[in-house]
Amino acid sequence: MLLATSQLLIFLKMKQISNKIILGLVAVGFFGAKATMAQICQLCVATIGIGLGLSRWLGIDDVVSSVWIGALLVSVILWTLIYLKKRGWSFQDDGVVITLAYILLIYIPLYYAGIIGNPENKILGLDKIIFGSSIGLVVIFAGHWTNLYMKKKNNGKAFFAFQKVVVPVLTLIITSLILWIII
Repeated sequence: MLLATSQLLIFLKMKQISNKIILGLVAVGFFGAKATMAQICQLCVATIGIGLGLSRWLGIDDVVSSVWIGALLVSVILWTLIYLKKRGWSFQDDGVVITLAYILLIYIPLYYAGIIGNPENKILGLDKIIFGSSIGLVVIFAGHWTNLYMKKKNNGKAFFAFQKVVVPVLTLIITSLILWIII
């Protein structure tokens, strides 16, 4: 009985941590979406999607491959917001609603497939996919902001062709390699 109670307490604590991470994803998606809305492109989304598919196909650890899930999540949210804005379709809290919708569309099927929530698929007490996608979310924004900083330093011009795509994707690749080496 004592073991079951302690396991229940651990489960509830983990659920609280997961809820905080998901809330953090929503907040970053909402506030970051407004700051970067004009910068996302279809090539970025396609490149991130290909990177995710390739990492899963190669059997790379879930923490590493889910970095690409977080980046893809951000890209698709921004892409959707831009699409809606171009067509004049907006509503109050559209960033929050779209972010929540995509989070649910991505994480609920992974949960029911047994990929998220598997007690053997954890790192530092957190689900590997939630952990990795949170890192990917932060990294894709860092790559985007690095690109903007580089352009600002070069009088608003890119240093090289496709810099807008290369810099964020390169930050994802470097992060993936670091995590792959560590894990």
